[in-house]
Amino acid sequence: MIIRVAAAIIRRNGDLLITRRPLNVHLAGLWEFPGGKVEGDESLEEALVREIKEELAVRIEVLEEFYSVEHHYPRRSVQLHFFNCRIVEGEPRCVHVADFRWIMPSEFDQYHFPEADQDLIMRLRQEPRD
Repeated sequence: MIIRVAAAIIRRNGDLLITRRPLNVHLAGLWEFPGGKVEGDESLEEALVREIKEELAVRIEVLEEFYSVEHHYPRRSVQLHFFNCRIVEGEPRCVHVADFRWIMPSEFDQYHFPEADQDLIMRLRQEPRD
């Protein structure tokens, strides 16, 4: 079974928003782009709006899909869909994440991310800076 996941690429003044996974979940303690599993008959966009509100207490607008990848871990497979998004209401705070940071693409090496995010990180590093 493949788990469908939607994740947000949120930019602010050239920085990217990343979150840290709680200690009681798969890939505990790793950094990632915020988002989560698609539930029931939700669209990717609906799931992403819901997850970001639950995790960070902000409302987002989902823009275009930036990148997608399927990745197979030893115990599960995920289909990740990364969307460009923007915050339309609120300031992020830790609700269902262990931590969050605004980082520059050049700082990715300072954080440990899941294997499935590596191609995305490479693409984000190559983007021209504003």
